Amino acid sequence: MNSLKQRLGQRLSRYLSEPGHTAGTAAPTRMDLLAHVLRPADVLLVEGTSRVSSAIKYLTQSTWSHAALYVGQSVTGESQFLEADMVHGVRLVTLAHFTGFHCRVCRPVSLSEAERQTVCNFALARVGLQYDMKNIVDLARYLLPNPPVPMRWRRQMLSLGSGDPTRAICSTLVAEAFASVHYPILPTVETLPAIDLLGIPQPNSSRELLHIRHHSLYVPRDFDVSPYFQIVKPTLEVGFDHHQLTWAQISGK
Repeated sequence: MNSLKQRLGQRLSRYLSEPGHTAGTAAPTRMDLLAHVLRPADVLLVEGTSRVSSAIKYLTQSTWSHAALYVGQSVTGESQFLEADMVHGVRLVTLAHFTGFHCRVCRPVSLSEAERQTVCNFALARVGLQYDMKNIVDLARYLLPNPPVPMRWRRQMLSLGSGDPTRAICSTLVAEAFASVHYPILPTVETLPAIDLLGIPQPNSSRELLHIRHHSLYVPRDFDVSPYFQIVKPTLEVGFDHHQLTWAQISGK
């Protein structure tokens, strides 16, 4: 039975990874500009166009369907990203893998160089992990591009199934990597009374206690809306000047 489920899961994952009927909402990102601005531990959000991407974008009400972690350059000087793919598992890909896609860079702003490396090392240690194709429910939830799920239940639908960190969206693995250095994405905030130096609660003042949410509840858009990640736009970073643009002449004017 497990062998049958594995074969069925493999066929289903290949089907979901094929191009869907939706196109990107914006122009593809220029890879040459993107390469100039990347730093280790940057999160690259991708607007995918596969069948599974359509379902993820609908369930999360977002442009973004995939997240990859930039882990630095290879020995040959190529930019390397770690991603989790439902067919190939956790793997390293180069910048060329995202050519033709609309992308966004989300950057953690207060990590030290050592912490950035810790985040990358945590993720790199997972390279080679494979998606468990026997958990058919993890794949079947993406069969409908617009599943009839109430808004309040859509995020929960993404966390159904085995809880395997190598499932279809890589945001869970990336979230785990940042949790390893206690960097917040969208933490749960608990408000408590402030405490003075003697440990006595102060009813007229308060303090916030952050709780890291379980990684399975994170989706790609969370890095975009997080107040703790800076949005980096390559075109602006390399020195955009609208005076240098050449505009087409409007006919009749």
